[in-house]
Amino acid sequence: MNDCYHKEKKKDEAVYLRRKITLLRSVGITIGTIIGSGIFISPKGVLKNSGNVGLSLIMWLLCGILSMFGALSFAELGITFTKSGGNYIYLKETLGPLVAFLYIWAESISTGPANGAVIVLAFAHYFLEYFLKPCVAPPLAVKFIALLAYYISVALNCWSISWSARLITFLSFTKLMALTLVIVPGMVFLSKGHFENFHDAFDSSNLALDKLPLVFFAGMFSYSGWTLSVNFREELVNPRRTIPLTVVLSLSIITIGYLLTNISYYTVLTVDEILNSDAVAVTFAERISSWLSSVIQLLVALSCIGTLNGGLFSSARTTFVASRERQWPLLFSMIHIRRHTPLPAVLFKAPLVTFMVFQGDLYSLLNFFSFSRWLFIGLAIAGLIIHRYRHPDLPRPFKLPLFIPVIFTIICLSSVAMSLYSAPRNCAIGFLIILTGMPVYYLLIYRPIPASVTTLYSYLTIKLQTLLEVVLQEIHTY
Repeated sequence: MNDCYHKEKKKDEAVYLRRKITLLRSVGITIGTIIGSGIFISPKGVLKNSGNVGLSLIMWLLCGILSMFGALSFAELGITFTKSGGNYIYLKETLGPLVAFLYIWAESISTGPANGAVIVLAFAHYFLEYFLKPCVAPPLAVKFIALLAYYISVALNCWSISWSARLITFLSFTKLMALTLVIVPGMVFLSKGHFENFHDAFDSSNLALDKLPLVFFAGMFSYSGWTLSVNFREELVNPRRTIPLTVVLSLSIITIGYLLTNISYYTVLTVDEILNSDAVAVTFAERISSWLSSVIQLLVALSCIGTLNGGLFSSARTTFVASRERQWPLLFSMIHIRRHTPLPAVLFKAPLVTFMVFQGDLYSLLNFFSFSRWLFIGLAIAGLIIHRYRHPDLPRPFKLPLFIPVIFTIICLSSVAMSLYSAPRNCAIGFLIILTGMPVYYLLIYRPIPASVTTLYSYLTIKLQTLLEVVLQEIHTY
């Protein structure tokens, strides 16, 4: 009895990441990460490249189904492999350490920081426009507010896992509220017989094969975030049940919500109005009433913060696991001794995000990274198929019909391959960023590091460890 008491006390005092993410919080984080600025600001990408209203709605549905296929494939991987880290750990377990390192390299130095910078800039723009309307927010003020919002999110994720999850869950409800405020007026207009924008919905299509990757990337961008739902696997309560339920509930809600939202847009706005709008939800709300426009603008800003916080929460776990796997500096696999948060991993991207925010307009920069992001997602699910073939007798508590990962892999990798033709410059830049990780891997990971470098590295790690009050996790959670 005494021994059991001391063991339990020791575990309570040990430093490790606790299982605090329930099903509700997991669904909240997933919805909060997926529903970002995309559905509110620029759904015109799908319309522009699909050619007409009818095909664009079909593409929104297909992107939702395809996202469900991808997320279910990740759910199988997340239950088969018990480590956190999501895409990184699946690439390492199925395709090997080199592919995994190239992923974490590209995600750490380019894709992740650029994505975070764009989100906070979008937040700052809409937040300031809400208070300064009709004046235009000064660029320097936008950057200052963007960085302030980012560092508040960083501080919260460093302070408490529970409070971070609660904020993400709360902001998920505000995002669903924003969708509702678009859907309800649109359905009211539709019920009054406003079908004029749906006449000849499939006419004048300009869809061409070279535009298919652009439709895919535009639609999937608004669904992006489902890959992060398994990044914090070791912190989930009952992960075998929570992971698949999170996927099914989250993607079902979002797909239905996105379809109804776009139907509402097309009911109230013409095709030309949507194509000429930089923020479709705000343009939609202005047509309904002035007060709704202000509310939508504020909710879009909060939506950006929810996406930022969810992405920061999840991506920090990828950095944490990559460090624990000895493919990233050891410091980033350490946990704060009192807060029990992966503090160094949360702080890691802050300097790069700060730098990118001050670079100015990053919206075009994100196009460079669609290639690498979807390439690695496609490779991870291809790895699932290969792993099944290599290990047919491995227990898989959650096993999908093979056609689901096969269909996703074919469509995903085909779109990536076709983008080499439709956007060669962007793909070349993304590919070159990935290749810069090759010499780093072979010089610092694959081969033994010289003793002199190891000594300096250990000295700096200890100093930073003392400064940040962090230690390696004391209990295995996988």
